[in-house]
Amino acid sequence: MPQPVITDGPAPQGLAPNVHGALWMVASALGFTAMTTLIKYLGDDYSPALQTFYRQAAGLIILLPVILRNPRGAYRTTRPGILLFRSAAGTLGMILSFYGFQEMPLADANALSFTRTLWLVPLAAFVVGERLGPNRVVAALVGFGGVLIMVRPGAQGFALGWPALAMLASSFLFALTITGMKVMTRDHSPTTLLVWAATLGFLFGIPGALFSWRWPEPADLGLLALMGVLGTITQGCYIKGMQIGDAGAMAPIDYIRLVFGAAAGFVLFHDIPTVWTLAGAGVVVASTLYITWREQQLAKRRVLESTPPQAPGPA
Repeated sequence: MPQPVITDGPAPQGLAPNVHGALWMVASALGFTAMTTLIKYLGDDYSPALQTFYRQAAGLIILLPVILRNPRGAYRTTRPGILLFRSAAGTLGMILSFYGFQEMPLADANALSFTRTLWLVPLAAFVVGERLGPNRVVAALVGFGGVLIMVRPGAQGFALGWPALAMLASSFLFALTITGMKVMTRDHSPTTLLVWAATLGFLFGIPGALFSWRWPEPADLGLLALMGVLGTITQGCYIKGMQIGDAGAMAPIDYIRLVFGAAAGFVLFHDIPTVWTLAGAGVVVASTLYITWREQQLAKRRVLESTPPQAPGPA
């Protein structure tokens, strides 16, 4: 999904950075819950592909001032092939995730969406060439065990059915886009990646939308536009929170959207999470939190090892 470029700003007086960052993360979780609630609410009349088109259109409109200010600079790239692949994967992932949110209880869909972190483990090894330690491998396998608890392949054929598979596939595709971003940020600015993702995402969203096209009612058009704006705001708040606070402290707060999603699903759609969903989500959350914590520890260790020792000062 497109990610807006957010600049650092001063923290409100009296707030510690992690507290300030946590407030942005909570705002991100609330925005995400509102967006997914609209996806589910509009699902009876607008297909996932059509919703994706309107979502991408809203993101592109928001970025138009950036593009028009310097079109050549905004689209300057040396590797259009990776950008094309990344945007195609992201658009398909968005369609599949919208389908999952439409068809599944919000708590179940939210829980499965967090498997994105688990998919990043093998992708980091095969695509980026990162070395995998046994701790990361075991944590990822445990996390996928939590997925099996939720979907229960042997229970009545498949407990959550095709929507669950769609959510897992979308998480894998989103993990691919994140991995592609790691590669591209070596020689591309975040603004360039954002502009390409918004533009190509809009173009890739057109074919699917045409198969289920319908002109929205004025009220629905407003809700579809709001859904797109909320998606952009949500990611902006997330990035801001990660910039201000310590990533290791911020990552666990993102899981509050499991609570928000379950509450919205219960109040608005009368969804009640099963014990299997709660148990499996707990395993997924624990494993992804461990992977995040482990990455933070390894990053700190690399910084310490790369810092030359200081010469002793005068006695």
